[in-house]
Amino acid sequence: MTNESIDKAIQTQIANIEKNTGKTLQQWIDIVNKSGFTKHGELVIFLKEKHGFTHGNANTIVHFAKQSHAGAPENDTDWIAEQYKGKENLKPWYDKIMSEVNKLGKDVEMAPKKAYVSLRRKKQFALIQPSTKDRLDVGLNIKGVAPSGMATAAGSWNAMCTHRIKVEDEKLIGKELFDWIKQAYEQAG
Repeated sequence: MTNESIDKAIQTQIANIEKNTGKTLQQWIDIVNKSGFTKHGELVIFLKEKHGFTHGNANTIVHFAKQSHAGAPENDTDWIAEQYKGKENLKPWYDKIMSEVNKLGKDVEMAPKKAYVSLRRKKQFALIQPSTKDRLDVGLNIKGVAPSGMATAAGSWNAMCTHRIKVEDEKLIGKELFDWIKQAYEQAG
């Protein structure tokens, strides 16, 4: 089979998934990314049991959601560079936050996506997103802890997060922010 026939086969498979489910590939990717599961096998089982997918279709969607399909970008740095195009002034803020995140432990997994960087341990505990030219949003997953101080309820901003911190000034990148991130990290372990 040539690469061209594989590409056409995948395109046909995706078209059939969209036709049969009434949802686009991107909608399925969003469902997978918000499921709370991170491992490939868990996500395939989730789609099969919760949404009635065949193994092949579930596997294809998970590959797209995890950016592991044929033709996916191989260099995560490209996603980060893309996120900060036109928002270059926020990149040093991101770097400063990541410098502290990297001190939390060797088990922190960084997973850049198109719009944000997901931070995981056993599950996603935080995300960093350049939302506007003047603001980074830090989303946190901390169950059972009321928002206070700089942390507000995430609400409809991102269903995968319980808390949201809007960083609109570099002065906010300090102890309180790092304490919130550390709390999310510890709860995810």
